[in-house]
Amino acid sequence: MDKKAYYVCVAVATVWTSYDSSREIDDNAISFPVKLDKWLEQLTYTRRLELCEKNLVQTQLLLGEEVYVTEMKGKWAKIVIPSQFSSKDERGYPGWVPFHQLISQAEYFPLNKPTAVVSATIATLHLAEKALQISYQTQLPLLKEDKEWLEVQTPVGSGRIKRQDAVVVEDRNRKVKGTGDMIIAAGEQFLNLPYLWGGMSAWGYDCSGFAYATHKANGYLIPRDATDQARQGKEVGLASIQPGDLLFFAYEKGEGSIHHVGIYYGKGKMLHSPKTGKTVELIELKGTLYEEELCAARRYY
Repeated sequence: MDKKAYYVCVAVATVWTSYDSSREIDDNAISFPVKLDKWLEQLTYTRRLELCEKNLVQTQLLLGEEVYVTEMKGKWAKIVIPSQFSSKDERGYPGWVPFHQLISQAEYFPLNKPTAVVSATIATLHLAEKALQISYQTQLPLLKEDKEWLEVQTPVGSGRIKRQDAVVVEDRNRKVKGTGDMIIAAGEQFLNLPYLWGGMSAWGYDCSGFAYATHKANGYLIPRDATDQARQGKEVGLASIQPGDLLFFAYEKGEGSIHHVGIYYGKGKMLHSPKTGKTVELIELKGTLYEEELCAARRYY
């Protein structure tokens, strides 16, 4: 199948490892529209952990994000995600999504206009006949605005977002970018949010998804996974780390493969999304396993 551009037409599309990775309990995540709250409520600790241990999920996508379809298998589309850099595929992060969660380029093409970027953790998108909850960092072309509302173009029709829930940027590349402290501030609003393997939305982040989102909010598009994040950016000596730097952790007391990333907070503290069963937290590094496993730091701001 020829590579063809499509756009995500659900609030959050979960990207699965294979076309047969989803379980019966995941039906609310692969439906149209998705029912994220119901899906996550039904997942026990064990079923959440399986997303990681059985390698079921790769990443997630937000409403309006562009993907390229490279293959079809029944009702499933194999995709690559150009906005999520990955060493797994030079074209973008690979995986599978239900085809009904995508819409073709012909039906929805973002206008060359300013963009409304959701700055609230979760915002309400008011459509003609319904309301949809959408995630932090959802980016939609701006059609017009007034003191109270931003009218936006979406893959499911034009809609409105409360002005207080979004910021308007002239271009998605963000000529004015944030500082290290602003990266931390972007993350602090998610304290106590439950971890979700593969998570890339305000319904749950994994460790590298959390790093990705906080940087994206400040105009930096960084790789999707921790191992790739550790290869790019500016190398920082561990004695010279500053607030907003990414800290990387490896097995075998820092000598093995990288398995985790967090954001340096300053004063020996780290902000991170640790693992299934935990929530986004701010911790002291001293005296923890993380102190032993710390192996590298990178700066993207």
